[in-house]
Amino acid sequence: MNIIDEIYEDTEEFRDSIATVDKSGKRVWMYPKKPSGRFYNARTWVSFAFLAILFGMPFIKVNGEPLLLFNILERKFILFSIVFTPQDLHLFALAMVTFMLFIVLFTVVFGRIFCGWVCPQTIFMEMVFRKIEYWIDGDASQQRKLAAAPWTGQKFFKRALKYIIFFAIAVVIANTFLSYIIGVEEVEKIITEPIGQHQGGFIAMLIFSGAFFFVYVYMREQVCLVVCPYGRLQGVLLVQDSIVVHYDHVRGEPRGKVGKQASVGNGQLGTTALDLPVVNQPAAVKGDCVDCKLCVHVCPTGIDIRNGTQLECVNCTACIDACDSIMEKVGRPKGLIRYDSETGIKASRNPEYKRKIFTTRVWAYTAVLTALIAVQIFLFATRSEVETVILRTPGQLYQKIDGGYNNLYNFEVINKTAQDITGIEFKIKNPGGKIKFVGDAGTMAPKQGLLKGVFFVEMPTESLESRKTKIELEVWSNGKKVDEATTNFLGPIK
Repeated sequence: MNIIDEIYEDTEEFRDSIATVDKSGKRVWMYPKKPSGRFYNARTWVSFAFLAILFGMPFIKVNGEPLLLFNILERKFILFSIVFTPQDLHLFALAMVTFMLFIVLFTVVFGRIFCGWVCPQTIFMEMVFRKIEYWIDGDASQQRKLAAAPWTGQKFFKRALKYIIFFAIAVVIANTFLSYIIGVEEVEKIITEPIGQHQGGFIAMLIFSGAFFFVYVYMREQVCLVVCPYGRLQGVLLVQDSIVVHYDHVRGEPRGKVGKQASVGNGQLGTTALDLPVVNQPAAVKGDCVDCKLCVHVCPTGIDIRNGTQLECVNCTACIDACDSIMEKVGRPKGLIRYDSETGIKASRNPEYKRKIFTTRVWAYTAVLTALIAVQIFLFATRSEVETVILRTPGQLYQKIDGGYNNLYNFEVINKTAQDITGIEFKIKNPGGKIKFVGDAGTMAPKQGLLKGVFFVEMPTESLESRKTKIELEVWSNGKKVDEATTNFLGPIK
């Protein structure tokens, strides 16, 4: 181990533990200061749009069907009006693989921007529950005082009011979540009809409501630090060219508090609004960081971004807004903490470093992602809305009839569309073949349902090629061919 490694090993103790747990292993409760600034305002508008989409999506229907549905219980999935049945599981699985690879590629290039801007956990925690908490309990210092204060009428009122509102929001989230699983109509029935008619649904609603309440009242940032696997993955996904929330250590170090009139080596400092003590130190060796620690105080996970990229950082940009506000007050350029890459930070002071976002790794991921998307498009384009399955009845051999033989088959016509398919009939393409139904199978496949039945296929002896003969059948609906299928016909050995 060389001297540089020893220095990093000695000075990076923060990587041995997380900020929300003390040395004894107990939970350290986070009271982040309320952020403000251009990024926070932009995230607020993005959150409003996301919440509108999230809560409005279950009510959007196309041809009488929801735009999105993930009914695991009935194995029914709808993605943007496209119905996926169990027979389409390979398409759904491939879509999930494509989505996961997109997340990997996106993380390599842009880091955890997803976590900070559109992750539901972050949006609900920071833009819904935390805002309500600021409104009721006050800012960080007031929240600490309230938590440490004895139980009084005022404290009881604030706690009761906050938890009642939190649980009400948790119920709304749970109902929305269930709407994506069982449909908004079923959720409406659970809410409006007697509990006895929907005991299972009511219990599920209570469980989901309790889970969301527990997450946003107690778990909070621990979901991102402990539960979510995405934060763990960033350690192997991020590279030096990945764009994340970075502290410009080249410009900011060494840190030092400044007085009202001072000059620094990285730029000129004008009159400051901060009442900070003057340090007896040559001004020229100071960096732009005034060590106010406001970036730490606003962090919802309690980290110090000046230590570099850390597992706990969700790229929420609160530290950027906080630092920019201080830089503006002390008359220094904004962007000491900003969206950038490690290479970009070094390149800002050293021309030997060149920022290169599209690395070999990124191109490789892009190539694989493009191939998967192309395959996905092809499979979607060639996907039939009707799927027919014809199988010989198990345990049944061929039967000798006048002039030939017959086999017994079970059939299923699967309707993946949102409309009933009527007038269904079968035709056999093999010369001399005939179809005779057993019983009344019907001629309609209901929407997103299936038509089942049994029929005999009769084949003349001269049409049989060997013990197994391939036969082709067509499925027609009201004079239009909707599908075709092949199967084997069993005959005597020739």
